[in-house]
Amino acid sequence: MSLQSIGKKGEDIAKNYLISLGFAIKELNYRTKLGELDIVAEKNKVLYFCEVKTRIGDSHGKPYEAVTYRKLSHIYRVAQAYVLQNVLKNSKLSVQIISIELLSNFSVKNIKMYEVI
Repeated sequence: MSLQSIGKKGEDIAKNYLISLGFAIKELNYRTKLGELDIVAEKNKVLYFCEVKTRIGDSHGKPYEAVTYRKLSHIYRVAQAYVLQNVLKNSKLSVQIISIELLSNFSVKNIKMYEVI
């Protein structure tokens, strides 16, 4: 399985996970010249900008460890563009990392959400 297909599988798992928790999915793979947001979701009047990281096994570390300061700065810039483009005023915002660990048979071993401060 290619890295792209693992990433796509992780995004599908994350989307379904968020829906199961009562989130409304607003955007999937929102793209601008500044970068991409994997998932934009909403729950309880809070807008969530989600970066999904997926790994099979932990030989390359935990999935969330792949989110660098540089990646976070891109996420913040794209989130700002989303807010401006959609004219969202006084919205509560949250940036989340969704970390997904898969077993070798591609079933979910672990899924966690981490809020970025």
